[in-house]
Amino acid sequence: MKNTLHFQFWPKRVPYELDYPRTPLFEFLETSARRYPDNPAVIYYGRRINYKQLQEDVEKTTSALKGMGVRKGDRVALYLQNTPHFIIAFFGILRANAVVVPVNPMLTERELLQIIIDSGAVAAVTTSDLYSKAANIRKDCNLRHIIVGDYADYLPASPELPVPDAMWESSPIQGEDVHRWTDVLAGASTEPPKADTSVGDMAMLPYTSGSTGLPKGCIHTHFTIISNTISSAVWHNKLANSRVLATLPFFHVTGLVHSLLSPVYAGAASVVLTRWDREAAIEAIEKYRCTHWTNITTMVIDILNHPHIQSRDLSSLMIVGGGGAPLPEAIGKKLSEVTGLQYTEGYGMTETISQTHFNPPDRPKLQCIGIPDFGVDARIIDLDTTEELPPGEQGELIVAGPEIMEGYWNRPEENREVFLEIDGKRFLRTGDICRMDEEGYFYIIDRTKRMINAAGFKVWPTEVEGVMYRHPAISEVCVVGVPDPVRVENVKAFVVLNQNYKDSVTEEEIIEWARQNMAAYRYPRIVEFTDSLPKSGTGKVQWRQLQQMEKEKHA
Repeated sequence: MKNTLHFQFWPKRVPYELDYPRTPLFEFLETSARRYPDNPAVIYYGRRINYKQLQEDVEKTTSALKGMGVRKGDRVALYLQNTPHFIIAFFGILRANAVVVPVNPMLTERELLQIIIDSGAVAAVTTSDLYSKAANIRKDCNLRHIIVGDYADYLPASPELPVPDAMWESSPIQGEDVHRWTDVLAGASTEPPKADTSVGDMAMLPYTSGSTGLPKGCIHTHFTIISNTISSAVWHNKLANSRVLATLPFFHVTGLVHSLLSPVYAGAASVVLTRWDREAAIEAIEKYRCTHWTNITTMVIDILNHPHIQSRDLSSLMIVGGGGAPLPEAIGKKLSEVTGLQYTEGYGMTETISQTHFNPPDRPKLQCIGIPDFGVDARIIDLDTTEELPPGEQGELIVAGPEIMEGYWNRPEENREVFLEIDGKRFLRTGDICRMDEEGYFYIIDRTKRMINAAGFKVWPTEVEGVMYRHPAISEVCVVGVPDPVRVENVKAFVVLNQNYKDSVTEEEIIEWARQNMAAYRYPRIVEFTDSLPKSGTGKVQWRQLQQMEKEKHA
């Protein structure tokens, strides 16, 4: 039965459920451009792009993509960090009736190629610092066109915030059907072809490792994204005069929904930082009077550790919250002392296009994922029987609601495993062990899946191990998560060396090799050589034993 215990703590200013428009997602931008043409939509290190300008550049991008042969349903990759290029291309792709494939710019060429091949992307938008990786994989995939921008395309001559030196650089590009961003916009029409998109069409294909460690695309329609976009705006009271600090990456669903799409829906401004910088974030809050900031806990810890934070002006902030990892109680207390605000944690997945749970801003609980979002039915079930469990009992969290993905891209077997039907509703199995208290608040206890939470990023040990086995010195490897006070967990690899390498390679050399062959958040920060790995009677490596040993060591 659907839980309603939390309704007694539901914010009095909002309804229990929302009605959602039956229009494509890109119409949110078109509407805000009509309503607030002169309002800043993006503030980028001092460069202001108003809604009218943003919409015009989106229309040019749409025309350019159509001219390159992008058709309805085609996938187009966005392989770049937070920049105006991302925002313009995102809406331009949707307006071209195509599908956005957001790709983590920290991925290696091998990892990038996996996603491009799996998604079938026909074009990509990137920046010159990442272009070489995209160019190198073209011979192995179907990328027909690559559009390349520079950060300097939108940086003001006199920035109002600190800008990393590397962002001023421009790398050379060459090749057939490789286009400079500025040339694309300069030569495109502001009258794109007629839109042919319905709310049920696929809009995005963000990738998650899911339960196996192999990348899987999550099919999200315009409707699933719209539901969480509006829910974020309503829950957090985003209005046209709001200023949203965007420090989470747009390629990740949390940053996309809370720091980009919901501000566009409200006609608000996104204050965009390409790279995390504590001083730039503080100055942005002070200079632009930022009202909303969705983040990961490591960012909050970094800001609060600023030696002069007590003298900085963070008084404009109305909402500070995030997810990915619980905020330590001491940090929550310090945040309250500095800002007068309580941290509002939430919970979501790529499969749910961000949140399924929010903490009520008026009554949040620390180290708690909060209560179900608008229209969400969240239950705790027994892992073996799938029977629903009462408050206080631990089991797997399952969720049903408007934001749930249609399914994994071309993964019918895994779709059968991840969905189940109860009371005529289609529920998603999250794989997280949770409990619900007597007030209807939910808490994460553990995971059913072998996953490491590294500063909010999912890291799958089997995938890391698969890469490490490519090193000639490694005979056996087992990867586990070890507790870390800032990153939540660090990636650690227990390594058994091949006999002829025992005196010729160091743990530090293995770490450096891994750093060069894996995404920055994924490679092991710690390597420990061992003579053997614990194994079961059938020869399976007992990773849980090593995991528990590390937890006890750090306790």
